Amino acid sequence: MDLDTVRTFVAAADTGQFQEAAAELAVTQQAVSKRIAALERTLGVRLFTRTARGAELTIDGQAFLPHARELLRVSERAVASVRPGRRPLRVDVIASRGAATGLMRAFHRANPEIDLDVVMLFDIETAVAAVRSGAIDASFRAVAAPGRPLPEDIESVRVLDEPLQLLTGPAHALAGARSVTMAQLAGHRIWMPGIVPGTEWAAYYDDLVAEFGLTIEATGPNFGSDALLDTVADTPALATFMGGRTRLVWPAGHGLRRIPVTDPTPVYPHSLLWHRDNPHPALATLRAHLAATAAGRDTAGTWTPGWVLPR
Repeated sequence: MDLDTVRTFVAAADTGQFQEAAAELAVTQQAVSKRIAALERTLGVRLFTRTARGAELTIDGQAFLPHARELLRVSERAVASVRPGRRPLRVDVIASRGAATGLMRAFHRANPEIDLDVVMLFDIETAVAAVRSGAIDASFRAVAAPGRPLPEDIESVRVLDEPLQLLTGPAHALAGARSVTMAQLAGHRIWMPGIVPGTEWAAYYDDLVAEFGLTIEATGPNFGSDALLDTVADTPALATFMGGRTRLVWPAGHGLRRIPVTDPTPVYPHSLLWHRDNPHPALATLRAHLAATAAGRDTAGTWTPGWVLPR
């Protein structure tokens, strides 16, 4: 059903004059008559009776009027739901316990009036495609992995360099250290079953291994962070890397240690991605918030792979 004809019908019903309806809609009286006639053909009934005073609703017109008003209200709500600034800002944070989630929680605390829709997409190709299609407004990623440049219509800005920490159980040889150097980690088994070939974090750790001669094992199924913590706590020979802003909770009996890594400190570079033509006003607010609160980028004594985009 053509909404213009429905809108014209409601205007004519409210004014009781085709001429006044035409003036209200900024069309000709002939256009009003044609629209009403088209709607009557669609519905198969007469909606108006012409009188000396103008146009009066028939019984069928009276029955249709409240439904016509509801059609117009639904149409207005549908348009408003996708109008920039009227729908929630949709952002991909990859995982619930990572640094990106912490950044978005801080943004929400600073801007509680902005509606948010937080999603978690696994790989960067899916995230970039969602940004380009408008399915999401932004994504936090480490960009750009070797040989995988971003499309020209995707913008990015580096917002956080997250230091890596060594996570060990209480019986690990390094458990008592206040900090460990990259050189001290050589020869120790670092277990990270969550590394998936082809992901941006796999590219990051491949370069870390090549640069510092580390031993990182990605063997075994990935049962999630709880199982990882259980295994590291019970296995003196294993340790793992953990982002300094990753939020984890473990039983007190695990006795796990989070140990800073130095000389240099490896940092994981988080960037925000968005489509250059995205008009959502809250996206600009998010970018301004991240720019104002960002810290620890390109500081002395840190390491990132050579392919990481500059700030």
